[in-house]
Amino acid sequence: MNADTPDTPGTDTSDTPGRVVLLTASHRVAPGLLSWPAWRTLHAADLVLCADEAHPQLPYLREAGVAVEIAAPTARELVDACAGGRTVVLVAAGEGDGALTDGLARMAGSGRVAMPDLELLPGSYDLPGARLLDLVEVMDRIRRECPWSSRQTHEGLAKYGIEEAYELVEAIEDGDRDELREELGDVLLQVVFHARIAEEHEEEPFSVDDVAGTIVEKLIHRHPHVFGDERAETPEEVKAHWLRTKAVEKRRASVTDGVPLGQPGLALAAKLASRVRTAGLDVALPAGDGIGYDLLALAARAEAEGVDPEAALRAAGRAYRDAIRAAEGQGAPDTVEG
Repeated sequence: MNADTPDTPGTDTSDTPGRVVLLTASHRVAPGLLSWPAWRTLHAADLVLCADEAHPQLPYLREAGVAVEIAAPTARELVDACAGGRTVVLVAAGEGDGALTDGLARMAGSGRVAMPDLELLPGSYDLPGARLLDLVEVMDRIRRECPWSSRQTHEGLAKYGIEEAYELVEAIEDGDRDELREELGDVLLQVVFHARIAEEHEEEPFSVDDVAGTIVEKLIHRHPHVFGDERAETPEEVKAHWLRTKAVEKRRASVTDGVPLGQPGLALAAKLASRVRTAGLDVALPAGDGIGYDLLALAARAEAEGVDPEAALRAAGRAYRDAIRAAEGQGAPDTVEG
């Protein structure tokens, strides 16, 4: 503490108790980017304290002319420093100071001390999406320090991306909000994990920022009715905008370009039927015998009727599963045919 602190700790030198301001700042916001109330309070304070000499805000505070004393006062010392109506700002460390706040609470609860006004002043706030920065930071450390994660490749992780996508779909169809939140996180992890691996490519590295930048540019370009001068008042008009801009971007020679053949069969058949219908092509379904051609015809029919054949089959499969479980609950037969 400096010389302005009262000489006799533990005694009040004035009937005016003053004010303690606990200044916090989000570590997800660049240091020095503080709110106007925070800067105003810092400049007007009689004393500014910080227990962490390596606090990231300190260089910016000092550059702005705010004198900061490195000190870790006790609750008693902090209260005494406010005597005479003084304002003391405490720049909080990232982990906080539980001992100090507990001490202030005990003093206030004793009823024997004239307590200063206690104020919590957020100097900066998290913007929407700020926790994504935490995810990137955690993923970076895991990639560097985890024996398993540090050895993973795009190819090795591919199967997990498929699994997580299906688990997300299941959570959506189940209507389970907790599962939905968790599965969205698992899918997001796959994106961040792959982006972190991509940073290490010797010839063509890219980062999660590049991934985000690419999709932002794509979304803006494909929504001229939102970010440009075009108009779209119905979902059909929006889809038309999307297809036009996508066609210009991709410059595909065939409507089948970009359709992944490795996707589930019903989804593949429906996607091809959708491309044909959207392009206005007159292409008859191939003639053939067997279940495959029957399923192709059913998938094309479902797509034309606005039904997702994969989702419809999953729903039927769930009903079948429930029927199986109900049958099992009535007791299994004594013999099972092999």
